[in-house]
Amino acid sequence: MILNCIAVDDEPLALGLVSKFIEQTPFLRLKAKFHSAAEALKAIHDQKIDVVFLDIQMPDLNGIELARLLDSVPSRPRVIFTTAYNHFAIEGFRVDALDYLLKPFSYEEFLRAAQKALNYAELLNRPSATNAPETPRAEAESDYIFLKVEYQLVRVALNDILYIESLKDYVKVWLEGKEKALLSLTSLKALEEKLPPNRFMRIHRSFIISLDKITSINKTAVHIGKTLITVGDQYKDAFGEFVGKWG
Repeated sequence: MILNCIAVDDEPLALGLVSKFIEQTPFLRLKAKFHSAAEALKAIHDQKIDVVFLDIQMPDLNGIELARLLDSVPSRPRVIFTTAYNHFAIEGFRVDALDYLLKPFSYEEFLRAAQKALNYAELLNRPSATNAPETPRAEAESDYIFLKVEYQLVRVALNDILYIESLKDYVKVWLEGKEKALLSLTSLKALEEKLPPNRFMRIHRSFIISLDKITSINKTAVHIGKTLITVGDQYKDAFGEFVGKWG
């Protein structure tokens, strides 16, 4: 698979380096390079671009603003940020960037980021992905979901999930046999739409539980291992129906 790419940076030396890296990577094709985000946006609308290597601090339209505008592009390209400033990392995460390269970066670092883009494109083009019906719960028919964790798509088996906890703009996914949770920048509602309702239930504004992992249960709370999770008021009726099925 070959990925069509553009490079965007207002610094000529940085733009030249990224362009050189693209040209020496076998699975990347450099379609164009731009000194401004506004010029790049026009090109993205005019042709199919798979990956944008994008600086952040630029005059007029900056990289974060351009990344937000890409949501309106029918075949939305993926973004890999190239910047000298690490304090933009969270903003990069929010606009769903594939990776975040901190200048100065080596070709080895560039290649790792490019490989993520290739892996993502191959995942989307698998027959099972292209033939699946486009419904909110399309992924729920599988035995796994993909979570974005630290600029990577991580495959998580549904059987491994104990419960999911909301933490402001993030969720913590607690897995069986793991002491540390996976931290993903998404919402509990977005994850709820991906999970099969016969296996997972939201019982609190901050918690979704795996029904298979319940250790003990009463009308107001559940135990999953040593963790006690209280049922929220707005979820008590649905949870009460579930408890009733236990006899």
